Amino acid sequence: MMEFRAPEPADKPWVDELLARRSYRGCDYNFTNIFVWKKAYGLEIGRFEDFLTVHLCGRMGCSYMYPAGSGDIAGAIRAIEADAARRGQPLRLVCLTRQQMAELEEFFPGQFDYQADRDGYDYLYEIDRLADLGGKKLHAKRNHINRFMENNPTWVYEEITPESLPECLEMDKQWYLRSLQTEGEAEERELGDEGIALRTAMEHYQQLGLEGGLIRVYGEVVAFTMGDRLTADTFDVHFEKAYGELQGAYAMINREFARWVRARHPEIKYLNREDDMGVEGLRKAKQSYYPDLLVEKFAATRRP
Repeated sequence: MMEFRAPEPADKPWVDELLARRSYRGCDYNFTNIFVWKKAYGLEIGRFEDFLTVHLCGRMGCSYMYPAGSGDIAGAIRAIEADAARRGQPLRLVCLTRQQMAELEEFFPGQFDYQADRDGYDYLYEIDRLADLGGKKLHAKRNHINRFMENNPTWVYEEITPESLPECLEMDKQWYLRSLQTEGEAEERELGDEGIALRTAMEHYQQLGLEGGLIRVYGEVVAFTMGDRLTADTFDVHFEKAYGELQGAYAMINREFARWVRARHPEIKYLNREDDMGVEGLRKAKQSYYPDLLVEKFAATRRP
């Protein structure tokens, strides 16, 4: 019988090792995301032979991520199906790519119904485009950054350190309070889940191998971001916060972090800025940078 439990920081080495065997560019296949969002989605991890298995309860109900690793994939899916039966749940696999759907159909022809999860698509950008902001399409971003620099001549960019993490946390608290003043009650719970995930990431920042940057104006933190490596050529940006009333602050932290990652990790080709969760404003913001790739995601439900 396969056993599932809540992930802990000590699980990172073996989980990373299994994830590296497939190099999925989807942000779901990242230990940091699995760990910091465990409370929001009831995430549990298990192991079947050389596969990572993940159970969660999200937008599509209680589900399993498509197994990541190597070996007998059909056997891993059958083991997941047995676990779903014990829980009294339908067998639903989520975060599938088109390649995974084809693989699933090969082993279980005609046995699953498939559904696109557009709200879960990840946005990937070539790091050079975000670092340099060249071309006509990104002209508005360059203008926003110019306004930011003109209005905030004391700005500086710094790498996040253990000493500056508390300042980032305080900035997030202020950002959250300001958001609640402008957003409706429907957004409050979502912001709360993200706040818990961010605080979890900060508490385990070094254990998770996170890297980040911040921007100060007159010594005060006004924006920060953090992430970690997803695959050999892709870096995952997990969190990004900036005071919205400072014109260009988001564009500035986005560009400066892209430049920092490029300098620190020259092998990185893409930044994964994750999904938009179906939030209209967030989708518009991510589309305004004209993504180079979308990581499409699908759900597969076993037919009765």
